Amino acid sequence: MANSRKDHKGRKLREGESWRKDGRYSYRYTDIRSGKRLTVYAKDLPELREKEKQIAKDLEDNILTDGAIKKLTLNKLFERYMSTRELKESTRANYLKTWENRVKDEIGNIKVVQILPSHIKSFYSKLSKAGYAYSTIKFINNMIYPALEMAVDDDIIRKNPAKFSISDYGRQAEERIALTVLQQEKMLEFVKNNQVYNTYYPMLRIMLGTGVRCGELIGLTWEDVDVRTKAVSIDHQLIYKDLGDGYKFHISTPKTDSGIRTIPMTSDVQRAFEEQKKLNFMLQKGKDVEIDGYKGFIFMAKSGRPLMPSAINNILYNIVDAYNKKEVQIAKTEHRNAELLPKVSAHIMRHTACTRMAEKRIDVKVLQYIMGHAHIDVTMDVYNHVSEMSRIESEITRLENVAIS
Repeated sequence: MANSRKDHKGRKLREGESWRKDGRYSYRYTDIRSGKRLTVYAKDLPELREKEKQIAKDLEDNILTDGAIKKLTLNKLFERYMSTRELKESTRANYLKTWENRVKDEIGNIKVVQILPSHIKSFYSKLSKAGYAYSTIKFINNMIYPALEMAVDDDIIRKNPAKFSISDYGRQAEERIALTVLQQEKMLEFVKNNQVYNTYYPMLRIMLGTGVRCGELIGLTWEDVDVRTKAVSIDHQLIYKDLGDGYKFHISTPKTDSGIRTIPMTSDVQRAFEEQKKLNFMLQKGKDVEIDGYKGFIFMAKSGRPLMPSAINNILYNIVDAYNKKEVQIAKTEHRNAELLPKVSAHIMRHTACTRMAEKRIDVKVLQYIMGHAHIDVTMDVYNHVSEMSRIESEITRLENVAIS
């Protein structure tokens, strides 16, 4: 390397600058944060001095200029971020799987120092056009944003390129509408008298009477149910995920700390549990299966294993399909429009349970506790909707009573 303070064109070189025999230029400096001696290269002097300006600005702003840091990709940054998080095993598995499937090969290989807001916006726009819901994009953003925020805190980048509103992206989730009282009654009556689905009658009453989440329902064991004191204890849930040992059932803590609760039984729920126990005895279900130390599961498949989370929804979908087919046939013979049931999922059942309790004017804080809602605003959304519908019905009734002159 030439030691002259001038290049081959006779231009004076500054301190740290050199002209190399291969025709390139270099600049050596010390990163004051790491103490390392570093070198950058350029094909000509103007390019080198642009790099020097950026280095000077980085050093002034305490931004790390280490070459290894500059090569850090979003994927590697996410790995570093995840190593700082204390998460439930199931939550960590969910984060890693989503990153692997949705982010890793899309923008994960971009160097952190090169990521622009436009990169992330384009990525979210692509997800949105592919039909992903806003909630899914928000979940992904909740991984990308804090990882990049950590890079800001570590002086790798000046500002977070994911710091913008994501409200414009993603398909809005369909509004979850509870079953009406009449729809609920029709569905239960149909299941009760149907030879194919009547074994699920107690389970549906328990779902509607307790408002438990799907994972909490399938994780219930007979030790969790005290028919004598009429109480259901919720302190775990059953999940079916790959936590590094292949897809299988695992016991997990409830979704939130608020999910740990004791739900009082109504008399109908008490009877439903008693009926379920008789059914299990008749069908010889739930004798020997043990998962993470838990056994005596209440709701079992024909295989003898606990019901899968997806199985609950499939049962509900099949019930509604069977009901609607029968209703269409009856409506044709009676020359009227069929009154069909809407699509019902485990979450709709939970939302319906919450709505029925709100309609009974249960204290909102009590309802929040029973439902295991972490935030009161979730409970209040149901309460406000019920109150609004009640006011509308009241006003319509008042109008009907007004004499028309």
